[in-house]
Amino acid sequence: MRRIGLAVVLALGLFAAPDGAGAQQVGKVWRVGYLAAGAGSENQTYLNVFRQGLRDLGYVDGQNIVIEYRWGEGKYEQLPKLVHELVKMNVDVIVAVNAPSAQAAKETTTKIPIVMIALVDPAAAGLVASLPRPGGNITGLSNIAPELVGKHLELLKEVVPKISRVAVLGNPANPGTAPQLREAKAAAQTLGLQLHAVEARGPGELDRAFAAMTSARAEAVLILVDAMLGSHSETIAHLAIKSRLPAVSGVTRNAQAGHLLAYGASRVDVYRRAAAYVDKILKGAKPADLPVERPTKFELVINLKTAKALGLTTADDAGDSDEVIQ
Repeated sequence: MRRIGLAVVLALGLFAAPDGAGAQQVGKVWRVGYLAAGAGSENQTYLNVFRQGLRDLGYVDGQNIVIEYRWGEGKYEQLPKLVHELVKMNVDVIVAVNAPSAQAAKETTTKIPIVMIALVDPAAAGLVASLPRPGGNITGLSNIAPELVGKHLELLKEVVPKISRVAVLGNPANPGTAPQLREAKAAAQTLGLQLHAVEARGPGELDRAFAAMTSARAEAVLILVDAMLGSHSETIAHLAIKSRLPAVSGVTRNAQAGHLLAYGASRVDVYRRAAAYVDKILKGAKPADLPVERPTKFELVINLKTAKALGLTTADDAGDSDEVIQ
């Protein structure tokens, strides 16, 4: 695959600049718990960004910081157990990736600081009192996924102008699903689209979900942001192409896995900023005093190979059909 630089950047509020100084407490070895609802294999790229962010701030894994990793592998029921393991280790801070992880961490401990990453809507989920004043022991970064759902449907309508019926695939076990679905319904009404909500709590339900989309005569599918669905993005891409359904989502790596297109916050930026949050907390800042940040950089990715497989034409048809435009 060859990438073409067409990054889309939108300003929706500025990130605070990271602190210049690194950890200063001589002899202290900090212990950070890293809890992700998804699989370790799919998170390595962003995990490396997070670790590099820590190194840039003076933290060297194995020297003055130790990171304890726990992966939910898309099985949300395992997360409380994994959090308990981290609490027993007396970690200094817990980094929680996605809403189910943050929910499990918050329900397990009110004392250990929690830095959440890529939360759909932390205020609506009850994780924080508000974005400017989170309160409690949790803060971090939102990916504002609900606010982008309307843009996903707009892009889908631009690429496939004649569509009228769109399936929406979500995981009801994720507290971030409901706000995304509400935004999708509002946007669909404006765009003149009919939505058909389909649920999948695990990979074993994906075949049934796509069969339901076919029965509902869906002409495209919107994939809501969810760690379990993200863990099986290639399977979803295969089923979508097999069902002749253009798929759109809010996670750019999904387009690289075979979805037609994706538009969402730059996760590289989000994970880098998460390291700055950990730094602030280890230096004594309280989560309650650190506003939840919203992203400023967004990316649009289109998979031209998938477009060709679906028989769709694009402005870049003259190029290599294996390209991913980003």
